Amino acid sequence: EVAMLRELRRRWRSYKYRFVPWLALNLRRQRRTLRYVPESSQDKIIADEDVFETLLKIFKALFINDFSRQADILALLPGVKCQYLELLTMEQKQSKVNSCNHQSQHVFSPEEVLFNTLGFTVSRDRSSLVSAGTGVFVTKGFVPKGTVVSMYPGTVYRKHEPIFFQSLGNPFIFRCIDGVLIDGNDKGLSRSVYRSCSRRDQLGPFQMSDESWLTATPQNPLAVGQYVNNCSHEKAANVCYQEFDIPGHFPVELKQYLPNIVYSHDIESHLRCVVLVTLRDIKQGEELFSNYYTVVS
Repeated sequence: EVAMLRELRRRWRSYKYRFVPWLALNLRRQRRTLRYVPESSQDKIIADEDVFETLLKIFKALFINDFSRQADILALLPGVKCQYLELLTMEQKQSKVNSCNHQSQHVFSPEEVLFNTLGFTVSRDRSSLVSAGTGVFVTKGFVPKGTVVSMYPGTVYRKHEPIFFQSLGNPFIFRCIDGVLIDGNDKGLSRSVYRSCSRRDQLGPFQMSDESWLTATPQNPLAVGQYVNNCSHEKAANVCYQEFDIPGHFPVELKQYLPNIVYSHDIESHLRCVVLVTLRDIKQGEELFSNYYTVVS
């Protein structure tokens, strides 16, 4: 009986955050375990335009780096193809050492593209916090204050959309200010749901989202934000979550690098993304820590 009570207590601690009455009664005294932003404007560490420009910059660099495999897409976008050919030609001229390698394009890893474009790389590794599991580190370079350093991948659920079974035992559910949830779990049912939604929304050669964040080698090297740990007394926060809605004019050929997909595709709305923005300069070797406990466990 004692063992049974202990197990029930453990399960309640895991699931109590999902119950509206519990949240209502405990909101005031549990602010340290819930995200609390009095005004949504205060949640913007940098302007949406800066987030947009950063994503465009790194996604374009990834697209050009993978140019040889984009033939099907470019065949349907002749105008876009000309623009990228010009960018590719400029890049080749800058990196050209001699005339022998002019015709061949050197293909970099996504991490190398990130470093060459934004001046840093981030990757998953064992956290410096005891018993925290996996964390995210700046593994190379330097990240200035106010920089998009990572993205929070996953399936996006609007209010009242079914997420109960996906949420069981899932420590990667992120709650946005307006109640939108992002399931950043890369295993189990969550993984299957994301892949199903991603393939559902594919339009011919155009992928509307990136599935590779579910693997050990994501093609978008920023898509590791779900593994950023919460700050502690010993480890102060150095990044902050910021919500960002993908605008309608986002280039269709670059959507293949977006690590998010909506659960219900029949509702017209902008895709919700969450990025992590640095609160201070971060040097090589430092682990990222968020300043809100936003994962509902």
